[in-house]
Amino acid sequence: MLIEDYFQQIQLLIESSGIVQIFKIESDKRGIYEGFIRGKIFFHDNSLIHFREFVYVEISIDRKMYSYQYMNSQNNLIFRYDNTEHHRKLNLSTFPYHKHDGSEDNVIKSDAPSLAEVLNEVEIILE
Repeated sequence: MLIEDYFQQIQLLIESSGIVQIFKIESDKRGIYEGFIRGKIFFHDNSLIHFREFVYVEISIDRKMYSYQYMNSQNNLIFRYDNTEHHRKLNLSTFPYHKHDGSEDNVIKSDAPSLAEVLNEVEIILE
């Protein structure tokens, strides 16, 4: 797979989601297999996801860095998944992968979700 193909997959995923109102994405190709993508996805209740991924896709999809931050219409954190290595002291079994659930301070273990999985979680919240 080439990085352009991955960027296209992300765009199609967002476009095909029944819960997305509007979105804006930016991508930066860093090589034929490597790139950075970020964006904002807005939903009908004015909540939104800020997302970013640094991805290497030559053999499989390897998200070297990711963050999916879901905020309500008052700009309060609902959840954020990321793999920043800033919670080493918590000894999470999934380190560096984790989720901030409801607040910056409530950090729990989490596998690394895909954007599709994050959109599914938002869909459940919006129901």
